[in-house]
Amino acid sequence: MTSYIPASANPPGDRQSLEQESAIINPIEYPGVTQQLSENVILTTVDDLYNWARLSSLWPLLYGTACCFIEFAALIGSRFDFDRFGLIPRSSPRQADLIILAGTLNMKMSQPTMRLYEQMPDPKYVIAMGACMITGGMFSADSPTAVRGADKILPIDVYIPGCPPRPEAIMDAIIKLRKKISAESLQERGEREPTHRFYTISHQMKPVEPPLKGIYLNSPSRQAPPAELAEALGIPVSDALQARQNKSVEAAEERQRNSSGAMGSS
Repeated sequence: MTSYIPASANPPGDRQSLEQESAIINPIEYPGVTQQLSENVILTTVDDLYNWARLSSLWPLLYGTACCFIEFAALIGSRFDFDRFGLIPRSSPRQADLIILAGTLNMKMSQPTMRLYEQMPDPKYVIAMGACMITGGMFSADSPTAVRGADKILPIDVYIPGCPPRPEAIMDAIIKLRKKISAESLQERGEREPTHRFYTISHQMKPVEPPLKGIYLNSPSRQAPPAELAEALGIPVSDALQARQNKSVEAAEERQRNSSGAMGSS
C-alpha cells in the first residue's frame, strides 16, 4: 500500500518564521533584553516613586469617639472593602500614618487625641469626619465642653461633611488625600509641614455656684421614711438610725452655712 505524505501548507520561509514566533511565545531559556526600551526600563522620579508607595499604603488609626465611627467601621467590612486602597487599620499610633477623626470632640478627649497625633510618625495626615469634627455640629450651640472644630488642635487635610457621612464619602476623601499625596515633593517637605494652627476665642462665661451640691442625698426624707408614714405603717426606727439621721442633717446644715458665708465674703 502506497502512503502519501501531505505537502506542507506553508513554504519553508513561513516555517522558519513560525519557529521563531513559537520560540518567543514559549521560550526555553530566560528571555533576553529586547530592542524596545519601554519593556525593560521604568523611568520615574524619586518623588513619584516615594509618593506612590505612601499613597498606596495608608494605614489609618482605629480612632472614634461617637456615632461617625460606626460608618468608618462599616467601611472596613466586606461590603465596601477599603483594603483595596491599601488601607490597613492599625491599633497603635506608632504604626499609623492617617487618623480619621470620627465623632464628637470634647475638651476631655482633645488632649488624648493630640497625644495620639504626636505619637504618629511623619509624614502623617488627618481627616475630619462629620459635622461635629468640623464645626461642633449640633453641640456647637449650647455645649460647654464640645470643641468647635478639630482644626483648633490639629491640622486637617480633608474634611468630610455630613451627620454622619456615608462610607462612600470616606472613600471619596481617601481618593482626594491620595491625590494630595501624589503632588507632594521631598524638597518641599520642610516648607509644607503643618504649622501651629491653634485658634480659639476667649469665652465670656462666668463661674457660678453649681446648682447640685448633693445635699438632697442627705435629706431626712431620703435617709428614712417620714415620721407620719413610719407611724402609720408601724415601721420602727432604731436609735442608731435616728442618731445617724440627726448627725447627717447637722452636717448638711453646717456645709450650707459655710458655703453661704464663703459666697458672701467673696
